[in-house]
Amino acid sequence: MARHLITSALPYINGIKHLGNMVGSMLPADVYSRYLRQRGHDVLYICATDEHGTPAELAAKEQGLPVDVFCAQAHDAQKAVYDGFALAFDHFGRSSSQQNVEITQHFARRLRENGFIEERAIRQVYSPADGRFLPDRYVEGTCPHCGYDKARGDQCENCTRVLDPTDLIDPRSAISGSTELEVRETKHLFLLQSKLQHEVEEWVARHEEEWPQLAASIARKWLTEGLHDRAITRDLDWGVPVPADTWPELAAEGKVFYVWFDAPIEYIAATKEWADSAPDGETRDWKSWWYEADDTVRYTEFMAKDNVPFHTVMFPATQLGVREPWKKVDYVKAFNWLTYYGGKFSTSQKRGVFTDQALDILPADYWRYFLIANAPESDDSSFTWEHFTATVNKDLADTLGNFVNRVLSFSKKRFGEEVPAGGEPGEAETRLGEEIASLLAEYESQMEATQFRKAAAALRALWSAGNSYLEEKAPWLEIKTDQEGAALTLRTAMNLIRLYAVVSEPFIPSTSAAMRQVFSLADDTAAWVSAEEARTLTSVPAGTPFTVPPVLFAKLTDDDLDAYKERFGGEPESA
Repeated sequence: MARHLITSALPYINGIKHLGNMVGSMLPADVYSRYLRQRGHDVLYICATDEHGTPAELAAKEQGLPVDVFCAQAHDAQKAVYDGFALAFDHFGRSSSQQNVEITQHFARRLRENGFIEERAIRQVYSPADGRFLPDRYVEGTCPHCGYDKARGDQCENCTRVLDPTDLIDPRSAISGSTELEVRETKHLFLLQSKLQHEVEEWVARHEEEWPQLAASIARKWLTEGLHDRAITRDLDWGVPVPADTWPELAAEGKVFYVWFDAPIEYIAATKEWADSAPDGETRDWKSWWYEADDTVRYTEFMAKDNVPFHTVMFPATQLGVREPWKKVDYVKAFNWLTYYGGKFSTSQKRGVFTDQALDILPADYWRYFLIANAPESDDSSFTWEHFTATVNKDLADTLGNFVNRVLSFSKKRFGEEVPAGGEPGEAETRLGEEIASLLAEYESQMEATQFRKAAAALRALWSAGNSYLEEKAPWLEIKTDQEGAALTLRTAMNLIRLYAVVSEPFIPSTSAAMRQVFSLADDTAAWVSAEEARTLTSVPAGTPFTVPPVLFAKLTDDDLDAYKERFGGEPESA
């Protein structure tokens, strides 16, 4: 089986993320990783908090904490939420790690040796009121392209255009709010992306046909506009320091690398963190996943569209310029945005449902299923409470939960607490087996292609097939005239429950575990269901003890809907 390296966009350290962040990177990466593991592949899913840059310093300042203390606390808080969502990272690291410092500095030295980094004097915004040069995110103002009045000096959150602080209209200090800003000369390191343009174009051309249109079109747009040399250092107290052995003057001035230079390198560094944290007696080879790994590892990245340029153009340029055989991404799964009633989720403006709030309301599997079943793959998709409650009630409570409950409850009532035997399978069971095998193949195909909405539709169809079979056979009527036939129907339905427990695990892992625990099967270690098992539906033999679990999914009421809308608002303006 292949080795699969999976990464998702690094969540930024300043605050708990909203549902849009979850569905745009980490959750689909987890679903895909779980599926690949079930199919027998060697999988390494790596993620980390992105901890450098001005927002971290500003957030720490607001809380009155040293930035390193703030980041440590925020990392633990985020990790707790991701544990609550059952995200099965192999390692969830930190971009402030010593491993990232070392590898980032190595990359910088190699780029300089190869002629792709040079020191330049530039004119930069200086705030006399703050007594310091202001990095790009420390300058706020009005975007010259769309007129958004809270644009940052590196990028406009509204229109996503990349900016320079001097582009802003009516700029002000994000620290003090002072508008008395000056432009002074200082020195910074520049990554000479213009010299790597042709190499990046050739690399993208070799991959873009396989990528989703969204990822390919964004990468091509950036290349068409041309790669520009970019400053990769900042005047900050917190970040990967410029190495003094290579740039002593800049190091003495306290320059650190720009967060967008070191953050992608953290994928490599976090893998080394994973290896360095191995338990006693276990050896982990981190480098085999990243170095000279083109023929042995398939690397898939998951991210929302605003992160695509950095991972399809800028970081590959860095990797190419290093002139070392570091693994570059094979497949970029890009997502559009999940909106909140048509408006943007916003961490900074606290608009929409945030992941910790979601877990306060309902268990993770409700959210996991809804988000993946409605993932913004081809277009932006809108979260509404009406859509959420309707999906939970129809798909989870009625189609899956009710099927499990009524099969097990009825069988226990009429046949006891063991799977009944019944007669030999008939025409209905043969048809069902063929249908299940076909639907399972469709589900596998869509999961392999990372088409999550289509995969969810195939999973939903698997659940629906069980309900259709139950309605056709109607064991509550069948038992009146044919007890053996009713027993067969229930045994077949119980085998469907076992099948659902296995194949639903990437979407709803906690519920899948609960369904799997229904049956007291000895050595039940099956990771997946074969086509033959799907056709015959005999993996749970007659006589197997079973229990009736609590309700898997509670139906959401109109009162629930009203309470959610009152708490979070039904429109983005009131959220």
